[in-house]
Amino acid sequence: MRPATADDIPAVEKMILARSGWLEECGLPSWRENAAELARQAENPDDDVWVLAEDEGRVVGCTTVQEQTPPWGWTEEELNEPAHYLYTTVTDPAYRAMKPGTAMALWAVDRAAQQGRTWVRRGCHFPRLVRYYETQGFALVHEVQRTRTKVYLMGRRAERVTDLEERFRALAG
Repeated sequence: MRPATADDIPAVEKMILARSGWLEECGLPSWRENAAELARQAENPDDDVWVLAEDEGRVVGCTTVQEQTPPWGWTEEELNEPAHYLYTTVTDPAYRAMKPGTAMALWAVDRAAQQGRTWVRRGCHFPRLVRYYETQGFALVHEVQRTRTKVYLMGRRAERVTDLEERFRALAG
């Protein structure tokens, strides 16, 4: 995992388009129309966009890690807890069997613990994603109606992940 740069934009866009094709094949909404805009976030000067890249540089995944939980949907007490919030996590479907999304989520959980955070939080719009994130140790905390869509808000306690290096090596191997 490393901070994304402007040089990553073409690779991130290619990966988002590959994921979009996979989502469409599964009958799910995709990011195809917003792929270029999402990829441009790689040059975010706040260094909150991260990529999972192979040693040769191929981008396998990306995620955004923000220092604050969005204010809607969480209680005041929850908002006062130190947490990282994951946005727009995308992985290359060609690596699906190696679970890069899980490796990135566990990296975020470990990183949050190292930085003294209590939680890693994320949100999604689909029950199928809720089930997937539950396999990564996240729990559904709130369901919130946002304009025309329901958002499922999830959280997992930050903790050190002892087998993280092994998981990343497995992705490379």
